[in-house]
Amino acid sequence: MSFALAARLTRASSRFVAATPSTRFAATTPRVQRSAAAAACFSTRVGGLRMPAGDPHDPHHEESFEEFTARYEKEFENVQDVFELQRNLNNAFAYDLVPSPSVITAALRAARRVNDYPTAVRIFEGIAAKVENRGQYDEYVKELQPIREELGVNLKEQMYPDGTFGEHLGAAKGIE
Repeated sequence: MSFALAARLTRASSRFVAATPSTRFAATTPRVQRSAAAAACFSTRVGGLRMPAGDPHDPHHEESFEEFTARYEKEFENVQDVFELQRNLNNAFAYDLVPSPSVITAALRAARRVNDYPTAVRIFEGIAAKVENRGQYDEYVKELQPIREELGVNLKEQMYPDGTFGEHLGAAKGIE
């Protein structure tokens, strides 16, 4: 039992027990029953029933990679503005896995739909940060080459081939 739940139960039960009962209910309702009723209202079980193991609405359900991919493809298809796109990207990259190329494709199409080129470039930077080595990143770039050409998305390393990204950024801000 969590500390917050225990504190709530203690506060709730003390309110019911410490309250002076009216004379009408004093003889018929013992204090212990009211205290148990207070604790029951904070119970985490719903009618003693447990959801089926395969139910995706079960809070302890572990999502497979295929379910994750389908969910995020659908999320990116429904994106209507830049905020939703970036929120979904943050959520997708927060997991301890690299999203599949189909999820990345859906994200790139969503970035094009909301006309957000910088986020499209940053998607590849996110992939570079999530993969374990340069070879995996190169595989993603190779597999996503057709969608990149279709949408006209350049990689950061194509825009700054000599690795001077930081120098250009510093010059734009007036930092030497």
